[in-house]
Amino acid sequence: MSGMRVTQGMLASRSLTSLQTSLSRLASVQEQLSTGRVVNRASDSPTDAAAAMRLRTKVSEQEQYSRNVADGLGWLGQVDNALGSLADGVRRARELGLQGASTGSTNQTARDALATEVDQLRQSLIGTANTSYLGRPIFGGVTPGDVAFDSTGAYVGTPGQVMRTVADGVKVRVDVGGTDVMGSNGDSLFDDLTALSAALRAGDATAMRATLSDLSGRLDTISATQTKAGASFNQLEAASQSAQDAVVSLSASLSEIENTDLAKATVELKLQEVAYQAALASTARVMQPSLVDFLR
Repeated sequence: MSGMRVTQGMLASRSLTSLQTSLSRLASVQEQLSTGRVVNRASDSPTDAAAAMRLRTKVSEQEQYSRNVADGLGWLGQVDNALGSLADGVRRARELGLQGASTGSTNQTARDALATEVDQLRQSLIGTANTSYLGRPIFGGVTPGDVAFDSTGAYVGTPGQVMRTVADGVKVRVDVGGTDVMGSNGDSLFDDLTALSAALRAGDATAMRATLSDLSGRLDTISATQTKAGASFNQLEAASQSAQDAVVSLSASLSEIENTDLAKATVELKLQEVAYQAALASTARVMQPSLVDFLR
C-alpha cells in the first residue's frame, strides 16, 4: 500500500493557504466592526442582502407617505383657516344686512355706509377665496393658474380634486372645490353680497331679507365643508402616525439584518486574532527549514 509523499513545498503551500484564510476572516470581522454592518455587499449574504433591499424599499414608501401626509396637512390647514375667515365675513355681512333692514332706526345715509362696507367685505372675501398653498389656490381645483376667482368674483379655476396618497391604496382629498363653497357663477356668495349692497342702497328691505336668507344658507355650506375638512385632517393625522410606526418597525427589522452585534463581533475579532497569530507561528516554523538544513 503506497502513501502520498508530503514534501516541503506542499507544507509551505498549505500553510500559506491556511494563513490567507485566517487573514481573510480577520479582515471580514474588522470590516464589520468598522462599518457597523454585517452585510456590506451582496456576496456577504445574498439572502440577507435581498431582504434588506426589500425592507429599504418599504421604508422609502412609508417615508414618502409621511411626506404626502405633511403636504396634505398643510393644504387642509390653509383650507380650515380660509373657511373660518369666510364664515366670519359672511356673519359680518348678515349683521350689516340686519342693520339695514331695520328701516325704523336706520336712514338711507347709514344704509349707504353699510353698503360701502359690504362692498369692501366682498373684495376681502374674494382675496380669501384665492388663498393659496405653495403657489396653488386651495379652492382652484387643478387649475394651473394662481387664482381661483377673478377680481369680479367669477370662478376661473379648473374643477378637479387634489389627492394625496397616504397609505397603500388610500388617497385623501386635501382641497375644497371653489364652487362647492362659494356657489357657481351667477349664483355665488359674491353675487349675494352684490345683491345685498344694491338692496341697501335702494332701501329695499324685502330684498335685504331675501339676501340674508341666502347668506344663512352660505354659512351652513361653509360649516358643513369645515366638518368634512376636519374629518380629512383627522384621517391624515392617523395615517401619519401609522406611517411613522411602520418606519420604526421596518427600520428595526433592517437593523437586525444589517447591523453588527458589537459585543459578538468584538469576541469574534479576538478569536480570529488568536487564530491568525497561531497560523503565523506555525507557518514560520514550516518555512524555517532551508536546503542547508537538509544537507547537514
